Amino acid sequence: MGALLSRAVWAMLAGALGALVGDVVGRSVGQPGLGAPLGAAFFAALAAAVEGWRGRRLLGWLRGDQARGAPRDTGFWGELGYRVERALRQREAQIERERERLEQFLSAIEASPNGVMLLDAGGQIEWCNSVAADHFGLDPVRDRRQRVTNLVRQPAFVQFLQAGDFSDTLSLVDPLGRRSFSVIVREYGEGLRLVLSLDVTERERADAMRRDFVANVSHEIRTPLTVLAGFVETMASLPLTPVERERVLKLMAQQTDRMQALVADLLTLAQLEGSPRPPPDRWSSVSALLRRAEADGRALSAGRHEIDAAGGEDFEIAGSETELLSAIGNLVGNAVRYTPEGGRIDLRFHARDDGSAEIEVADTGVGIAREHLPRLTERFYRVDGSRSRETGGTGLGLSIVKHVVQRHGGEIDVRSEPGKGSCFRLVFPAARLRQRVAAAASPAAVG
Repeated sequence: MGALLSRAVWAMLAGALGALVGDVVGRSVGQPGLGAPLGAAFFAALAAAVEGWRGRRLLGWLRGDQARGAPRDTGFWGELGYRVERALRQREAQIERERERLEQFLSAIEASPNGVMLLDAGGQIEWCNSVAADHFGLDPVRDRRQRVTNLVRQPAFVQFLQAGDFSDTLSLVDPLGRRSFSVIVREYGEGLRLVLSLDVTERERADAMRRDFVANVSHEIRTPLTVLAGFVETMASLPLTPVERERVLKLMAQQTDRMQALVADLLTLAQLEGSPRPPPDRWSSVSALLRRAEADGRALSAGRHEIDAAGGEDFEIAGSETELLSAIGNLVGNAVRYTPEGGRIDLRFHARDDGSAEIEVADTGVGIAREHLPRLTERFYRVDGSRSRETGGTGLGLSIVKHVVQRHGGEIDVRSEPGKGSCFRLVFPAARLRQRVAAAASPAAVG
């Protein structure tokens, strides 16, 4: 109302001014009755033309690019342009805020470890993150607005989408057979669908390892139990001579020792996997570890092998002394078992130029074929199962060694050749080693 009233007042003032000027001009030219009406009409037309020009300027701005400001006029058109521009700027700011929120939401989905894909009512891809694109072999940009069943042609997936029953989870394998993943579909909105995919390769591998582990443990325990049960039945049902009885009891003791060794190794593995990493500030003498492992090896060998340990006199290693001795002792024990009588076993410590170091156990035993080397540290893996059982091995020793070394930040390296012996190296990082200096000086870290 205020704007209309001001415009009406402006029109009346323009008409009055025009009538006054026209009356003055009319009197000067001898037409006093004609001047006032013509003057009022002229000024009214001029005012209308100005208003029309200002309105057309605002209309031109609305039809064109609103990035520049609205025409800066006074009065009705100026206020109208200002209000329209302010409304547009507020709408643009709101759209920008919504766009930023959408980008943040999509970024969060993109960061998800799971695959996320949005399908419209026609089964076309609205959007998918890079994980889903990797799972289904898609391009997140190029394949947008494409029908997903035209791109993902696995029959199980196509049938799953077409059936429309999404209460169960679909299990798929990628075309190369390297990975497995589960697919969950949820409907939302009007015919829209959310497709979630989760890589379950590691979980299935862990499940398979767990099943194999239980099966292996059952198999390893079943054999000595069967032997013990047979001997117990024999002793209970048959009259045995003292010599036969002594032989049966000896065999029963061997099987009992085998089961005890197996249980001890299983408990050691469980402890290694469930306990925190060894402390980095508890130092042990390397030479002392080698000497103790040498003594244990000599006791196991009973003079059948030549065993020698050297090096490490000036070095200390950080971690669990018990675990480290167990790892080195397992390697020495294997060397004794698989080296023929009269062979040689060497324990050596070598410092490297980069500050790291290695503990080496080398033998002149039967050696290991190349194809077996990658799997040596697997639980219950044996190059020769019957020979391992005859020598008293449980199949867990090298697995224990690998766990110990990894818990100390190192790695195990194996080199072997059939008929020429084996060399096992435990490589430890510089952070776990230090070299002792003169008694008056403080220990300095190696590297």
